[in-house]
Amino acid sequence: MKNLLTHFNKAFESKVRLGIMSVLMVNDAANFNYLKELLQLSDGNLASHIKALEELNYIIIEKQFIGKKPNTTYSASKEGKKAFNLHLKSLEDLLKKQS
Repeated sequence: MKNLLTHFNKAFESKVRLGIMSVLMVNDAANFNYLKELLQLSDGNLASHIKALEELNYIIIEKQFIGKKPNTTYSASKEGKKAFNLHLKSLEDLLKKQS
């Protein structure tokens, strides 16, 4: 059983980070407000989880202004996509082993 857990990624044990990466895996990018509303998070909660994913180089952050309003957009990095897919594969393997 231990081998099945080898590729579980601790970064995705948090349901918030799992949610953020899930959104970014199926969308080219998502902005802060979209993620906040979709995942029903406070600004601070989302920001802290975004920071954790950024420190792991799992997401790419782009900041720009639209008119005079700041807009921050996030996308999954190549490294983040690889880590997330490996995590999902580990989950699938565990589920298959149980059936």
